[in-house]
Amino acid sequence: MASRHDYDLITIGGGSGGVRASRMAAAHGARVALIEAGALGGTCVNVGCIPKKLFSYAAHLASDVADARGFGWTVAGIRFDWKTLLANKDREIARLNGIYAQTLQNAGVQIIAGRARVVDAHTVAVGDQVLTAAHLLIATGGRAVKPDMAGADLGITSDQAFHIDVLPRRAIVIGGGYIGVEFASIFNGLGVSTTLLHRGSQLLRGFDEDLGRVLAEELAQHGVTLEFNETPAGLTRDGDGLRLKLGSGRSIDTDLVMFATGRRPNVAGLGLEEAGVSLAKNGAILVDDFYCSSVPSIHAIGDVIDRVQLTPVALAEGMALARTLFRNDPARLDYANIPTAIFSHPHIGSVGLTEVEAREKHGLVDIYRTRFRPLKATLSGSAERVFMKLVVARDSGRVLGAHMVGAEAGEIVQGLAVALNCGATKAQFDATLGIHPTTAEEFVTLRERD
Repeated sequence: MASRHDYDLITIGGGSGGVRASRMAAAHGARVALIEAGALGGTCVNVGCIPKKLFSYAAHLASDVADARGFGWTVAGIRFDWKTLLANKDREIARLNGIYAQTLQNAGVQIIAGRARVVDAHTVAVGDQVLTAAHLLIATGGRAVKPDMAGADLGITSDQAFHIDVLPRRAIVIGGGYIGVEFASIFNGLGVSTTLLHRGSQLLRGFDEDLGRVLAEELAQHGVTLEFNETPAGLTRDGDGLRLKLGSGRSIDTDLVMFATGRRPNVAGLGLEEAGVSLAKNGAILVDDFYCSSVPSIHAIGDVIDRVQLTPVALAEGMALARTLFRNDPARLDYANIPTAIFSHPHIGSVGLTEVEAREKHGLVDIYRTRFRPLKATLSGSAERVFMKLVVARDSGRVLGAHMVGAEAGEIVQGLAVALNCGATKAQFDATLGIHPTTAEEFVTLRERD
């Protein structure tokens, strides 16, 4: 390792990927500094996965309370306090921020607070401080963006949604991706009159089409108003509220508008282009299979490379990079069969190929689907129904994809991801005994092919 530099690795960005890469590099013997301008933990800990899941728990408790009546419970005097949820959420996030700092310090990583700028292939400036390293790692993540629309500043993004002072009476969520459906579910579950507006005709582009179709039906029966094939055209103040004008000419009155219309790589002001780093049109850093940019000493992982924007992916990329650079063990990540969950109401779990992808790659496929009322609903009276789907290669019998809409879908599909990575076949699924009575057992009892 080059002693002529201050460090072997300087990481810019203290999110999941940057922290993991820095910690693992230090474990491999590297001298590491991590620069972060904000709170440690990045999007996931501060304005993403963790607080969103906490909000989702809170919103889902409303339906749990309603379900309890069918099981003999008398529920009276129940009320929800938004301020309490915010305070408890903030306390947990602060705890996690501290854990991230302690973990880095225990690993021997120097934490530098400030905004970094890349000066050249080996040099970083933080305020008046200039530091050098054999390798630089950009792990600055992404940021939520608003559409180019009149009055867009009157709306919020998911980043601000975690810090609303007063829970609105009415809300419009714009966007049909996973962030949009999750926040529509959260607001609706907390008693907000919620509209989900999407420019397309189906939710969750990029996921199996059945998931978007089924989720739309479930959201509607939960009370979310769905506006498909509509675009926002302008936002104005109207008394104490807001008025959203639509592309169709209609208007909707509301108290809050949240844009879930996309994220962009966080590269502004980093000096990357001046340092010779090639960027994609959307600002994503272009890297090879080993996360090396067009400048050999500058690397990038996580949302800033815009491959798969998931926390476990950034973690895996960080570990692979540390092995490559400091253990002389070139490592790359296999992006196949990455499981994912969407914490809408109900949840979605998905792993492997969609039906469309499977037909394109494998030709003939067999589809197994089921939709049913879960046992809990027989007493609770809930209209929510579970959906499950297996996509199977006809020639080999290999299970190519598993998809689910229903309670704890992520917990169930996590286990199926292991099976898919092991190349499990439908016959092996069929030979596996189910745990009865559970929802999960349906994945090993599917027999009727479409």
